[in-house]
Amino acid sequence: MANNKSAKKRILIAKRNNLQNRFYKSSVRTLTKKFLKDLESYKGSQNTADKEKLQIVLNSIYSLIDKGYKKNVYHKNTAARKKAKLSALLKAA
Repeated sequence: MANNKSAKKRILIAKRNNLQNRFYKSSVRTLTKKFLKDLESYKGSQNTADKEKLQIVLNSIYSLIDKGYKKNVYHKNTAARKKAKLSALLKAA
């Protein structure tokens, strides 16, 4: 247990950051799964409405990844790798 004020503060800050990191990482994972599911349906139909839906989901994933990078949840290269992988999947479809 922490014995001084600064150590107690660091514990509180670590808990806060842990929650924030978990939010960004789990949100990106969830949206990525949704993107992959929508991508499979788009491959089957080749419908323009499905492509627009994919683009909207992709933009929201990009936004979360960039915000996560800005708040040091993701390393710069990790964020770039995740974004490149998703865009390559969309381009291949």
